[in-house]
Amino acid sequence: MVIALTMLRRIRNVLFPLDAVERHRRAGASIGERVAILEGVIIDPSHAWHIEIGDDVTLAPGVHILAHDASTKRHLDYTLIGKVRIGNRVFIGAGSIILPGVIIGENVVIGAGSVVTRDIPSGTVAAGTPARVICTLQAYLEKRTTEMSLYPCFGEEYTIAGNVTDAMKAEMNEAMINRFGFVK
Repeated sequence: MVIALTMLRRIRNVLFPLDAVERHRRAGASIGERVAILEGVIIDPSHAWHIEIGDDVTLAPGVHILAHDASTKRHLDYTLIGKVRIGNRVFIGAGSIILPGVIIGENVVIGAGSVVTRDIPSGTVAAGTPARVICTLQAYLEKRTTEMSLYPCFGEEYTIAGNVTDAMKAEMNEAMINRFGFVK
């Protein structure tokens, strides 16, 4: 009977997989509303209950959030664990790693490929290995707003979700004569 129930659960999970947010919530992570967890994100499965993620957060592809460091296990027979808290309205760029014990404030952007080893204050942009604050969020947004007047801007119809056509893709590449553009 137990084997049959286990098999039914596996079949259900294959036919009706949980979305990433719900899967991590069930593992114990506290995850707010309107959170986007993109492909390849790892939220420490062996210590998910030590992780808190606020509202309106985006975890880009390949982000890792770790709440444990097992480097001491073989030597000391103990593993370091640390609570991780990510505030509201945070974007964590592709391939970034958040280490145990880190607190990321609200309204923060973490650049792609960053390794976050210490707390990041609210209202900032941080990047690098290890991640360091490089500017305020306000300064970053002002810079990007200026760039929007210099580079081409495309609507939502120019996205995969908007069913962008091959002709539109070519149009975008042709319009981006300075390599960059913006899409809604």
